[in-house]
Formats: sequence, C-alpha cells, structure tokens
Amino acid sequence: MNRQRSCAIPRAPATWRARVDIPEKLRYTASHEWVEDHGDGTVSVGITGVATEQLGELVYVELPKPGKNLARGAACAVVESTKAASDVYAPVSGEVVAVNEALSDSPQQVNSAPYAGGWLFKLKLSDRGELGALLDAQAYRRSAS
Repeated sequence: MNRQRSCAIPRAPATWRARVDIPEKLRYTASHEWVEDHGDGTVSVGITGVATEQLGELVYVELPKPGKNLARGAACAVVESTKAASDVYAPVSGEVVAVNEALSDSPQQVNSAPYAGGWLFKLKLSDRGELGALLDAQAYRRSAS
C-alpha cells in the first residue's frame, strides 16, 4: 500500500446520524467494527456505515487468512480508500473461518452494503463472553457522535 495508515477510522461528524444505518441486532466497537452473532459459536465482522462515510469509497481490502487466530483488539485487516488506509481491529477473539473473497474484486461492496455483502470475515469464537463487552446500537450511536 502506498498510503500512510491511520491508527483508527476518523471520528464521525454530527451530520452522519441522518444518513447512516446502525442495525439494532448487531454489536459494535468504539473503533467502528460491527459483529453479528450467528448463535452457533461463529460471528461475522465488518466495519460500520459510520466508518464507510468517513473513509469514502474503498479501493482495497486486506483480510486475515482463514485459520489465523485473532486476539480481541489486535489489528487484523486493512481497508484502503481514496482518502486513507485504516486498520480494522478484531472485536472478539477467535479463529478466522471465512473471509469475504468477493471484496478482492469489489471492495466497494463494503460501502454499498456494510452489513450485508460488505462483511469482512467470520470468526469461530474463543470466548463467547467477549460479546458482552461490545456496544449495543444505542451505545454505539452515542460513542460515534
């Protein structure tokens, strides 16, 4: 990558509230990752609509390798836009069991459908209790504003 990587996705301006969807069923981190619990010991992970608003159109996504064990809070992926490159942090600990291969050809799916076709990777949880440390939608809205 040629762009300098920032430590985190920039803070959102107050104007994002009217434009960005924050689904109630998901859990969130203050660093703008979302987690969907599938109820079978696995979760999907992506970046929020707030993050995509801040980053702009994504042009490249670097995902972790399947089989890799991630520690909660560790940098594990990179999203690069026309504006900046930012690390994505593991919101929970676990083993990567799948990555969204479609993003290598079409990273803009993260912008157009961050909570659907724009998911980044799936984890098999190491510690289900870590889900309790994540923010619900209301708390995430407060932290992102």
